[in-house]
Amino acid sequence: MVDSNIHDINPKPLVVAISSRALFDLDESHEVFKSAGLAAYAEYQVSRENEFLQPGKAFQLVKKLLALNADGANHQGVEIILVSRNSADSGLRIFNSIEHHGLDIQRAVFTNGESPFRYMKAIATDLFLSGHADDVRLTLEAGFAAAMILPGSQNRVGGQQLRIAFDGDAVLFSDEAEKIYHAEGLEAFAEHEKQRAETPLQEGPFKALMQALQRIQSAYPIEDNPIRTALVTARSAPSHKRVILTLRKWGVRIDEALFLGGKPKGPFLAAFGADIFFDDQHVHCDSAREYVATGHVPSGIRNLEGA
Repeated sequence: MVDSNIHDINPKPLVVAISSRALFDLDESHEVFKSAGLAAYAEYQVSRENEFLQPGKAFQLVKKLLALNADGANHQGVEIILVSRNSADSGLRIFNSIEHHGLDIQRAVFTNGESPFRYMKAIATDLFLSGHADDVRLTLEAGFAAAMILPGSQNRVGGQQLRIAFDGDAVLFSDEAEKIYHAEGLEAFAEHEKQRAETPLQEGPFKALMQALQRIQSAYPIEDNPIRTALVTARSAPSHKRVILTLRKWGVRIDEALFLGGKPKGPFLAAFGADIFFDDQHVHCDSAREYVATGHVPSGIRNLEGA
């Protein structure tokens, strides 16, 4: 049965909140902040406000998302909102860079050093991307999809199609099955999933984002779509069955599904050509970020202290 919510007309755009460090390369500026403090950082940015910043890890993702607004298709559209710990004064360099790169970003929240997570509900964000771990964790705890953009591979620039890859457990789905694996091992996990193959997994923090993407996808033919998604999971047979039936119950279409049985994910993500990949486990993020832009999702049992 198809989830009718996927196909309902939804006037709300897909909203992505992004930090300046995820959008642009601010590594040099951040070193100034770490070594000399906030006042020195602000002075550094103001003195260079007419020097344009280079693209950061999520720049191509943002560029491709914004391109969806310009193709004339009948969907709810995409809005990118800059969410920054800069002040408005020191943030002028960022807006100058946005204009220079031709990005249609009109709204911004500048918090001058404080966490911006408290604005996520007002923004109605579907996804928050940041280089600040605490902001990401607080946003997830508030019920919104969020990921920390990791250092690593540069953006994939080839092609116009937006390609997004997701891990399963603790990202698209809850960590209910992962808790079994963590506590009792692989055999217990496999048996647990086999026995519950017909029982849909509970939703994870990125389910709503996946549905929002599919609403946009539904405005285009499947065979000529500007968005392509992939599930890239360490699961293998027979635990794959519960995943497939859960997605079917939700009415969610994943374009590609890779059940890797624990093999390193990086080479497969490179073959898929992901613009970004989301995973909760550091070991998989470390493999992925050698090849593609990667967002760590600090969700689930694997990210609890002492787990």
